[in-house]
Amino acid sequence: MSSGENSGGLMSSAGLVRYFDAEDRNAIRIDPKTVVAFGVAFGVLILVLNVL
Repeated sequence: MSSGENSGGLMSSAGLVRYFDAEDRNAIRIDPKTVVAFGVAFGVLILVLNVL
């Protein structure tokens, strides 16, 4: 690929990165530890239900 050509890969994704990086004041905020704890609890619940 010559240096004069623009592949557009990085430039085309820059707007999406900027869009998803912006924080919204009305957005629901969940602590990442809560998400992990919920996932572990859900997994344990599934294992217990399989035993029964």
